[in-house]
Amino acid sequence: MTLKERIKSEMMVIKSLGVVYGDIGTSPIYTFAVILLLVQPTKETIFQILSMIIWTLTMLVTVQYAWLATSLSKRGEGGTVVLVQLLLPYLKGTRLAAIVTALGFVGISLMIGDGVITPAISILSAVEGIALIPGYEETPKLTLLVIAAGVAFALFVVQKRGIEKVASAFGPIMVIWFFALGIVGGYFVFQNPEVLRAISPFYAIEFIMEHPFIAFVILADVLLCATGGEALYADMGHLGRLPILKGWLFASVALILSYYGQGAFLLSHPEALKSPFFEMFHTLAPALYVPFLLLAVMATVIASQAMISGIFSVLYQAMTTRIFPHFNVQYTSDELRSQIYVGSVNWFLFVCVVAMLFIFEESGKLAAAYGLSVAGAMSITGILMSMIFMVKREYFKMSIAMFTGLMSITFFVSSWMKIPHGGYWSLIIASVPLFIIILYTKGQKRLYASMIPVDKDVFLDEYSKRYRDGDHISGTALFFARNADAIPAYIAKTMFQNGIIYDYNIIVIIKTTHEPHGIFSKLSPLGEGLDLLVIHPGYMEKLDVEKLLLERNINERTIFYGDEEIVSDNIFWKIFAMIKDLSPNFLSFYNFPHEKLIGVARRAKI
Repeated sequence: MTLKERIKSEMMVIKSLGVVYGDIGTSPIYTFAVILLLVQPTKETIFQILSMIIWTLTMLVTVQYAWLATSLSKRGEGGTVVLVQLLLPYLKGTRLAAIVTALGFVGISLMIGDGVITPAISILSAVEGIALIPGYEETPKLTLLVIAAGVAFALFVVQKRGIEKVASAFGPIMVIWFFALGIVGGYFVFQNPEVLRAISPFYAIEFIMEHPFIAFVILADVLLCATGGEALYADMGHLGRLPILKGWLFASVALILSYYGQGAFLLSHPEALKSPFFEMFHTLAPALYVPFLLLAVMATVIASQAMISGIFSVLYQAMTTRIFPHFNVQYTSDELRSQIYVGSVNWFLFVCVVAMLFIFEESGKLAAAYGLSVAGAMSITGILMSMIFMVKREYFKMSIAMFTGLMSITFFVSSWMKIPHGGYWSLIIASVPLFIIILYTKGQKRLYASMIPVDKDVFLDEYSKRYRDGDHISGTALFFARNADAIPAYIAKTMFQNGIIYDYNIIVIIKTTHEPHGIFSKLSPLGEGLDLLVIHPGYMEKLDVEKLLLERNINERTIFYGDEEIVSDNIFWKIFAMIKDLSPNFLSFYNFPHEKLIGVARRAKI
């Protein structure tokens, strides 16, 4: 490896710390404090909690995600959608395929439910550190909430401009953050090295055997140490597997030192229960506390940014694979296809984040509601991975995936106890995209079932007569369809009923592939003056159809598309019709010039 390649490789590792590890990197701020609300901090219980934390990080993050999940990819891409796309080709039974698809829907929705709590708890937990600054101990709760809401507002405002330019600073900031975690935590571990005995899993097992009910209850809070671990897999396509794994090696050491440092600090400062993380830093270097607090706020903003960008990417995948209605999408980077901005989603998330801040008021109460979506998403990952390794006959990996999957499910079941304490908010928020996905996919099926297409051979026979005997309009016209063998009725209506036939007519079909990236197309003749153009973009591809047409020397004069007027007596299909009306059609989604578009309306009763 040349020096230039080595430098580039190391820069990718630093970038991974900013893009991938923001969420899990800020979890030490609140995890220990939340667990201590339920457990008396004796020497024995501190050791037992530390043991549970390190083995949760090891099994759920290192094993389930860093090893198993990242070994499964499509062209380097990862995430729930990728797992579904990897598994579906192996499933011959439609019922099982439907179950896997449904799991994918739930996984996407849970991620969005997660994406609201993450910025709220991360930013508020950092802002609450102001109360340890001398003279600011009595800062009103309302003031802290307003500051946190202001930080969140600034975060969501800059989304429209894209983060490509500022993303280069994320990595170095997180490097400093992890060094601060490791150095300060390591200092207190050095002061009381006995705490390292808690590396043994027997302390965790002992606690579970002695206090099974309490252990089951606090599993939901122990899981907070692993929130953000799913980003190792979801962001793999942005950075590559190797930089992410190298980054985890560095980040995991810093995290372990931070948690064990808090444990060592509590052994000598048992009164520091409210926020052992910030009090540990304040005790060691009070003069540097304010700069560290600002660093913590920046780290939480980076953690929130990673989650927001991830939601945009997942929704874009859902839109291109036609399981979610089209929203107006802005591309914020000419180079990074994953960097997009969805305004309506952005401000929906902001409103939800601010609502969470003022509903819960404290990071400790937010933590009581946090983790349910994380555990659900991890459980789905474990189930899908186990199935993939089974069909691939990789039985060793399958057995490990099943074990970590069962662990995830156990954490998930434990998290159900958070539902009465605010966890229902995570489910309510996740239910919004899930409802839209189910309604949209079912509605699309009913809509197209109600529209009787024209048989291809029948259409071509009639077209040949009309084209041969009739007059043509000069220029090129595009007509969009979903299936080459079933011609949409609006095309027959336009050509035969309205007599609109151009010199050159092209039926265009856009079929998203199971691959994340890549675009290929094929132009085939159907008849005199009539061709079929099939375009296959990857589900994360930024598709510029106009550019592709120009590359084929196609300069269309008019673009026709079917514009359905949906009529129904059912309330759900009325909602579906409203969503369709409010959503830009797929031609607007692919940025066709509006002056060329002509919608051919027809009424559809569903």
